[in-house]
Amino acid sequence: MERHNGTVTGFRGRLFRDDAVVLRVQKLGESDRIITLLTRRHGRIRAVARGVRRTTSRFGGRLEPFGHVDVQFAEGRGSLHSISQVEGIALFGGGLMGDYPRYTAASAIAETAERLSPEEQEPSLRLFQLTLGALKALAAREHEAALVLDAYLLRAMAYAGWAPALRECAVCATPGPHRGFSVPAGGSVCSDCRPPGAANPGPPTLALMCALSEGDWTVADSSPVAVRREASGLVAAHLQWHLERALRSLPLVDRSRPAEPVVQTER
Repeated sequence: MERHNGTVTGFRGRLFRDDAVVLRVQKLGESDRIITLLTRRHGRIRAVARGVRRTTSRFGGRLEPFGHVDVQFAEGRGSLHSISQVEGIALFGGGLMGDYPRYTAASAIAETAERLSPEEQEPSLRLFQLTLGALKALAAREHEAALVLDAYLLRAMAYAGWAPALRECAVCATPGPHRGFSVPAGGSVCSDCRPPGAANPGPPTLALMCALSEGDWTVADSSPVAVRREASGLVAAHLQWHLERALRSLPLVDRSRPAEPVVQTER
């Protein structure tokens, strides 16, 4: 048996290990599940976890959505591998289950991560870090769930090369801020380039979107609820335009509540 870069060879099925975020769980047969994970070094992986639905399973509870886990995989003949070992690093799912706004925000984050990693086992370290960071932020409760989600979506779009123009015109690059916003045009548009049907967000909405994309939580946390809702609509429209279809989980996100109290930490 030999070990190279975390991979064990010499078995009938090659073993490899990675840490990962659990994105999705599907039933398979009477006792198994198919687990979709976004790993640090190997990108998105689908793997069978055998027997995890049995009450006697040793690690079924560690393979719930949104958990950060350390996993050993046995390579399959096709794209579907098997999970042979798993250890929990930070199991966020339990803390999010009873909080509807945070659970639905986490679901939208997980679905977006899966959609932005279409090729299985294509390394995507930055997307992994963004996804793990967003789930940690939701679990920590330092910011409103919808703000964490929109910050993630804006940064994930930047990772994919779809970031909306916010500080300049998307068409002619004239410095802004501009009052027009056109998803097909690529974001903010000046009065000369504004196409028919463009939205007309107020300056505070664009300022919030800039703050979320740049990590300025002082500005984001102090934004009015109406501004957050307008920004969320633009972010969602821009993402789904580029994905070319809607996210199933996004309409379920609870944006109707007033800003929730957050945990204050020293900065």
